[in-house]
Amino acid sequence: QGSLPGVTCYEAGHPVPDAASFAATQAVLDLTAALQPEDTVLFLLSGGGSALFEKPLIDPAELQDITRQLLASGADITELNTIRKRLSAVKAGRFAQWCAPAKVEAVVLSDILSDPLDMIASGPAAPDPTTASQAQALVAKYGLQLSSAAHACLARETAKSLDNVRTQVIGSVRELCRAAETECRSLGYEPVLLTDELDCEAREAGRFLAAILRSHAGEGRKLAFLAGGETVVRLTGQGLGGRNQELALGAAAGLAGLRRAAVISVGSDGTDGPTDAAGGYADGDTLEELTARGLVPHEVLTQNNAYYALRAVDGLIFTGPTGTNVNDIAVALLQGS
Repeated sequence: QGSLPGVTCYEAGHPVPDAASFAATQAVLDLTAALQPEDTVLFLLSGGGSALFEKPLIDPAELQDITRQLLASGADITELNTIRKRLSAVKAGRFAQWCAPAKVEAVVLSDILSDPLDMIASGPAAPDPTTASQAQALVAKYGLQLSSAAHACLARETAKSLDNVRTQVIGSVRELCRAAETECRSLGYEPVLLTDELDCEAREAGRFLAAILRSHAGEGRKLAFLAGGETVVRLTGQGLGGRNQELALGAAAGLAGLRRAAVISVGSDGTDGPTDAAGGYADGDTLEELTARGLVPHEVLTQNNAYYALRAVDGLIFTGPTGTNVNDIAVALLQGS
């Protein structure tokens, strides 16, 4: 909110890099050109950097197309980054190599399960343990359409070690889950951390959380089941939504008729997919309210149109930008008798 002395801010595209991403990255490269051994680069990194910090090794339009192909395929974030780090002049440790012989102090907010440094923003300052053969196998797995130039990039091996980088992770989904546990406890709930490594299709996660609530309904306990991580969405339609909205909508049928039960799922950055919502909410009345409006959750999910369906039943959650990005959190609540 406002300018910072000595700091230039660039707004760029996400999840697909755009011209602003390329311009911002070039400005960083210009700033760090011809550094000396006594120089130190303070590199602040968070989720979203794969799109925001980018200098393509192939035609930019093709990079954008490959990114869209991967997003539509249902590939998870590590698969996505295994491909795109090889198509970039600043990922897979290449930014740290650019800065050499200067030292790089990397401070990281992790948005990837288990905090793998090579995958957070595709590892601009981290060695890359993945291999060219793994990248090529993903091309075959998802039937990606690539140019010969892109295939050539994937065939090149990346840096397996770096000697000018020191890194510390200062935030991750684990901390997000701990904070949620504390907040739930302060509200009188008994928190149960199911996982901080949630990694499956969003709608299936919603069905699973609804099933957990149904199993514990009637116990008279005030429970909060927490699941942190990052689900995926397989695109089968042309609608509007995000993975947290799909998770909430996926829970609606399982929650139907349950009293004092709800599933909430939000992105920690305040943005869910290409929408202005942070996530979604469903409770025991959501299915009935959708049905009254002629909306069938299964059909809506097939169209990937969760945003408009949840908006029709006041099931969207809006927070605005939060200033951080450490994955998503889903909370399944039972208020007891």
